[in-house]
Amino acid sequence: MQFPVKRAMQQEALSYLAEKFRPEVEYSEKEVNELLNSWHTFRDPATLRRALYDGRFLDRDPYGRRYTLAKRDTAEENR
Repeated sequence: MQFPVKRAMQQEALSYLAEKFRPEVEYSEKEVNELLNSWHTFRDPATLRRALYDGRFLDRDPYGRRYTLAKRDTAEENR
């Protein structure tokens, strides 16, 4: 219903959402929004998109037009 307030729960939610992206696939902003809208209920894909990028779950090109799933190493995932 809403994005979690507590950081630990935010990380869990972002990790869950990041699992919905396929590796090596480029997504437009519209495609990212559509995917996010299909996996959450509070209808604010912009907040989630920014949080996924800021949390290093997604990478984007310098213009913010194309997004890809970030490569994460095991040590980073265990934080």
